Amino acid sequence: MKIIDLHCDALLKLTTLETANFAEDVRIHANQKRLQLGQVEAQVFAIFIDPKIPQNLQFLEVMRQIEAFHTHVLQTEGMVHITDWAQLDQLAPHEIGAILSLEGCSAIGEDLTKLTAVLDAGVKLVGLTWNEENAVAHGAEQDATLGLKPFGKEVIQLLNERDIIIDVSHLNEQSFWDVLPLAKHIIASHSNARALCDHPRNLTDAQAKALVEAGGHIHVVYFPLFIGKGATLDHLVGHVEHLAKLVGVEHIGLGSDFDGIDRTVSGLAHAGEAQNLLEALRTRFSDEEVYGIASQNFRRYVKKAATR
Repeated sequence: MKIIDLHCDALLKLTTLETANFAEDVRIHANQKRLQLGQVEAQVFAIFIDPKIPQNLQFLEVMRQIEAFHTHVLQTEGMVHITDWAQLDQLAPHEIGAILSLEGCSAIGEDLTKLTAVLDAGVKLVGLTWNEENAVAHGAEQDATLGLKPFGKEVIQLLNERDIIIDVSHLNEQSFWDVLPLAKHIIASHSNARALCDHPRNLTDAQAKALVEAGGHIHVVYFPLFIGKGATLDHLVGHVEHLAKLVGVEHIGLGSDFDGIDRTVSGLAHAGEAQNLLEALRTRFSDEEVYGIASQNFRRYVKKAATR
């Protein structure tokens, strides 16, 4: 059963590991061989910039990761750059769609021309922050009462004009609530249920409900820290089950965070084991529901978003 995965950080590894080979380097959770093995038909590749990098060098790192996307990912046979969501329905059986996202806007500072350049490179999803504060908003590790900044409204306006999906996964609570009524297209690309694992990166029940009511979508993340103590495949399925009961299974998808995580769930160590999660989901969901979670729910989401 084919999968659409909304988040991985393979580009970070491709720009930091020596002699990295996207096709089959075992240091990369979501290398091409593993994506094929796990039947991932479309993978979102995030541009993530370590906040420890000086501000004046961060945009250069964004460009380096975009270059890595083109020279490593897209030059690998069978990888197809998705710049229009309609291309998802045009992929050949042997092809894998590759989609760019921006995980945090720190690198643009307060310069919309830099954001425009990133969007022109084909980025389809944008997270306003990582866990830190920037000129746009406050991230998940910041004071939950501090929200969207004035420049953030300009950023959202540009993203709306370009029909870019705004990703709330790394926002703190107040920023989330500030962004919600302003975003034209909105999603949580890699977040779980805070009711089951009390971590600021997870969504409260109120946030999950409001996100879906605003037309959004929730993609669960495979990171043990966001799943809970003694994280297993069954525990991750529990997050899917909780969110499905809360907002409807048709609004749930997958966002692994492979290559951005330093530990994994047993049986879900890399993209090549992704089908194990689908098998675990089948213990609590019908085949049709699992098919939706794996890929079809997101397909329907982007088709609906195209008409908004």
